[in-house]
Amino acid sequence: MTLAGTRSTRRERWGWYFYDWANSPFYSSTTTVFGALSMSSIAAADAKTNFTLNGDRPCTDAAGRADTLHNCDVTLFGLHFPAGSVWGYLLSVATVVQVLVLPIAGAVADRSHNKRRILGGFAFLGAAAAAAMFFLAGSDWQLGVVLFVVANIGYGGSLVIYYSFLVDIGGPDERDDISAKGWAFGYLGGGLALALQLGFYLGHDAFGVDKGLAVQICFLTSGLWWAVFTVPAVRALPRRHTPVDVAPGASVLRAGFTELRQTIVAAKAFPLTLAFLGSYLVFTDGINTVVTVSAQYGKDELGFGDSVLIVTILVIQFVAYLGGTLHGLVARRVGAKRTILGSLVLWIVVLAGAYFVQPKQLLQFVAVAVGIGLVLGGTNALSRSLFSQMIPVGKDAQYYSLYVVGERGTSWLGPLVFAGVGQATGSFRLAIVALVIFFAAGLVLVWLVPVRRAIVAAGNRPPEVL
Repeated sequence: MTLAGTRSTRRERWGWYFYDWANSPFYSSTTTVFGALSMSSIAAADAKTNFTLNGDRPCTDAAGRADTLHNCDVTLFGLHFPAGSVWGYLLSVATVVQVLVLPIAGAVADRSHNKRRILGGFAFLGAAAAAAMFFLAGSDWQLGVVLFVVANIGYGGSLVIYYSFLVDIGGPDERDDISAKGWAFGYLGGGLALALQLGFYLGHDAFGVDKGLAVQICFLTSGLWWAVFTVPAVRALPRRHTPVDVAPGASVLRAGFTELRQTIVAAKAFPLTLAFLGSYLVFTDGINTVVTVSAQYGKDELGFGDSVLIVTILVIQFVAYLGGTLHGLVARRVGAKRTILGSLVLWIVVLAGAYFVQPKQLLQFVAVAVGIGLVLGGTNALSRSLFSQMIPVGKDAQYYSLYVVGERGTSWLGPLVFAGVGQATGSFRLAIVALVIFFAAGLVLVWLVPVRRAIVAAGNRPPEVL
């Protein structure tokens, strides 16, 4: 390889890492912290206003105490639901919309001459919508619904294209390390942005702003961070891309729909690739559930306050950077499949530890958070790179759209198990340990997939260490 080629590859890889750095605050800040913090409260303000205007009595709980958040309904498109349920329903709607849109994005990207432009388009769409959530104030929660859904379309669409570049910037023996570094770099960026925003939010009085405006400014900065850092990322990504041929006179969009249908049919010819994808969807549902319910477990079962939970989120973000890097180093020596299997065993150990954490025992809770951070980024990063080895040539974005859509489309089962077990037993301890089933099942299923044979069947060269 020439010196120029080496420099080009290094630049392209840093561009790829940087996009993970760019988009991470949308998940870590907008979705995980500030969206959940504000959306239901704004809906509650709308419910309270409507009751006041209508001259009705305030909503009350079973004891007759004012309880606007849980017992007052809000209305959207003729549907009535409690203000406290707005955020949960919004997450579900955003997921369904992505499931409908992302396969088309992948099909179009595979047939485009400029994947970089498509990635940038999705990224700037999402960043603009995320930044516009600055205007989410007062009782106008409906605006937040629209903007959050649009931002998720941009986020998910850009991830499909972003993942597909992994095949362009690294050979079979390099992708595990590249993917792990990208995931780790993303957690570092998300953690840094969240730390700065939380410092501003918690000290909002010193800056002369109230709590509501502080949240709005955090929305704005997340969108700006995403947009600003997308520019160098997209500029550095490779230009080379051989698109799937489009018939003369056919539009890329129409060809994309055709390609989607053909890919779904053709994927049946690669059952081992689909078997690995199915295995991933099982354990990633467990991962996503642990992340989304950990704060509830800490608050409702262990009795920790918001400040402790916020610090815990930061701990997970920064430890995940170290964890992603370590997973890449281990995979280089023993292979991605063995490292994923070991990581799933550690997930089971972490959940068992979470079961035994005692109320108000901060060191025990932080130890579990450190455990989550160590396995969080690496498990997903290596799954992403290993899947890239099993994709037929020229179908990268299309198969990654199935990957992302599958991930989004199955993300409801883990929370359902957690909520159902918690309701049936009255214990979130039993609910958290029930999630072990996803990791145990994923461990068995990944172990059963003959990964090397799956890579060869897809027409690719297996890496030396697998």
